[in-house]
Amino acid sequence: MCMEGKCCSNKKTERPEKEYKDLIHRLNRIEGQVRGIKGMVERDVYCTDILVQVAAVNAALNSFNRLLLENHIKSCVMADLKEGREETVDELLVVLQKIMK
Repeated sequence: MCMEGKCCSNKKTERPEKEYKDLIHRLNRIEGQVRGIKGMVERDVYCTDILVQVAAVNAALNSFNRLLLENHIKSCVMADLKEGREETVDELLVVLQKIMK
């Protein structure tokens, strides 16, 4: 897992503007939801109400992951395979194992 703000690899992905804006928009919404949950805890909101909001954040993160994974497969993985870099499949399988825990 990445720690202390360090990237896991030296690779980078240049994203089309639309994809970039969509991902950032989703992350901003998730960030707002998490701040909302923090506020709920600070205001002593009833536990089940908080749990419902946590479930919504989890669903939003899962949706973000699905979109990012789809984009990754359609762009990075496909490009690497076309260039003969089949090790990208092994990298993808390792990532899938990590995110499916």
